[in-house]
Amino acid sequence: MATAALGAAVALVTPVGAAQAATTASGTPAESAASASPTASWAAGTRAYLVITAPGDTSAVQTAVTANGGTVFAHYDAIGVIVAHSASTTFAGTLRGVSGVQQVGATRTSDVPADAYNPAIPATPGQATTTLTESNRWDMTQINADKAWAVTTGSSAVKVGVLDTGVDDLHQDIAPNFDAADSVSCAYGKADTRTGAWRPVGDHGTHVAGTIAAAKNGKGVIGVAPGVKISSVRIAEPNTSMFFAENTVCGFMWAGDHGFKVTNNSYYTDPWMFNCPDNVDQAAIIEGVRRAQEYAESKGSLQVAAAGNSNYDLANKRTDTSSPNDSTPVTRTITNACIDIPTELPGVVTVAAMGNGNVKASYSNLGRNIIDIAAPGGDGASGVYSTLPGGKYGTMNGTSMASPHVAGVAALLASTNPGSTPADLRAKLAAQATDTACPSDSRCTGTTANNSFFGEGQVDALKAVGGTPPGAYFENTVDVAIADNATVESPLTVTGVSGNAPATLKVGVDIKHTYRGDLVLSLVAPDGTVYTLEDFPNNDGTDNVAKTYTVNASSEVAAGTWKLRVRDLASQDTGKIDAWNLTF
Repeated sequence: MATAALGAAVALVTPVGAAQAATTASGTPAESAASASPTASWAAGTRAYLVITAPGDTSAVQTAVTANGGTVFAHYDAIGVIVAHSASTTFAGTLRGVSGVQQVGATRTSDVPADAYNPAIPATPGQATTTLTESNRWDMTQINADKAWAVTTGSSAVKVGVLDTGVDDLHQDIAPNFDAADSVSCAYGKADTRTGAWRPVGDHGTHVAGTIAAAKNGKGVIGVAPGVKISSVRIAEPNTSMFFAENTVCGFMWAGDHGFKVTNNSYYTDPWMFNCPDNVDQAAIIEGVRRAQEYAESKGSLQVAAAGNSNYDLANKRTDTSSPNDSTPVTRTITNACIDIPTELPGVVTVAAMGNGNVKASYSNLGRNIIDIAAPGGDGASGVYSTLPGGKYGTMNGTSMASPHVAGVAALLASTNPGSTPADLRAKLAAQATDTACPSDSRCTGTTANNSFFGEGQVDALKAVGGTPPGAYFENTVDVAIADNATVESPLTVTGVSGNAPATLKVGVDIKHTYRGDLVLSLVAPDGTVYTLEDFPNNDGTDNVAKTYTVNASSEVAAGTWKLRVRDLASQDTGKIDAWNLTF
């Protein structure tokens, strides 16, 4: 099972498996080259291989594949990766001795399904309508996404690829933001661009997509970045929902060539939870997927991936008992040289899961200098609520659910910083994260600023879009005299704050004045809009005002000069504005 980087924790999300093309030497789009029909039909015993050669024109090695008992199923010349099929048990060994061939590795320990040669398009989900209205869910408030939406919901120019089990593009909360033109199936390692090929073979991908970008349309749920576009790249195979290396290669190549600013990868590459470089097959898997990720990044795409759900220390690897998961798992001794793909590849943002609160989710993998960042993934009864195929909604837990929160924040960062490179986005993700200290757990090592449980900390969508961190405080303590039958104002300049003021702007007032029934207090926004704080009853003979008012100022730009306005409507009693403040 590869779903959601679930690893051993399959029960957290779904059954087995819920967890890209380039340009050829001649300039032909690699997706076209990859779509060429195989030269032979399926036969029992057919296995899939990654054949690695020098990037560029791979025709000579393709010829060698066919001359040695194989067929070319797809090829990605820009990175020198060929997806080959063969039923010959000597194919890999023989081809490794061919000039120009750098590596050859079997990508599975089971046969390639016959469906690979004539893939069925997933059924179109029937749609249910919902009476659910949007509400502030715990996961969104925990990362201040609900406050970030007052600043921006993201740009429709930013595309996020959901590499997963497929997405229900007809879902009422997905359809407004869905980009069908750049959606595809990469199951079996070759781009299938037929309409609907991207649709779901499981619930997982639709749930992930909703967390990233469910529309802010008054119903159901809201995604972290409800204004960006999402595309489905189905890399899971039907029936098994497994994500093999060739599928991931296809997905990353597609992401690079189709302008995805961010991809979400909530899976590990089957059938090995960890791929070890001292194994010839797994070494080829590492190299092929690494090249594809590097290609996508070179085209401007940042990959975000789930860390896995086995409560495993990725910085202290010793054994793997769950691989290969497409046949019979065995217990094997491993080292830190063995890596979880794609989450441990260079350049990929590795995401750990948090529960409801600043706590590590019980199942989340960990690892000093491996975990980059953390986000809500749910735990126990506090699950992540999002979209499901057929217009439905439901709750799931997993690092699969944490990763799309980070992908959504990365999409917001890309929206507010459109020239950002993947390296820029990685740096910005680290900078905006809220430092989260280790709990009393000896496995958590490092500092509050960066540790093995939470990496750089928990994502904060509001900080990511330059909004005001909750609690930002400004005060004016200069006395302003209040004369009889007069109106006075005290200014307060707010600087260094982007976006709008909150719906719960706090206005603290300290006025010294006898018989306050004379007074009317107002807050004046930078654009001149007046918000009445209090008109005291004429018979209120109490002295002084020491109160805090709450103002819905969410339509106001936060930065600028705010004013406290005080009107004295009678004679005989005077006073002063002693001090006043704003808390955002």
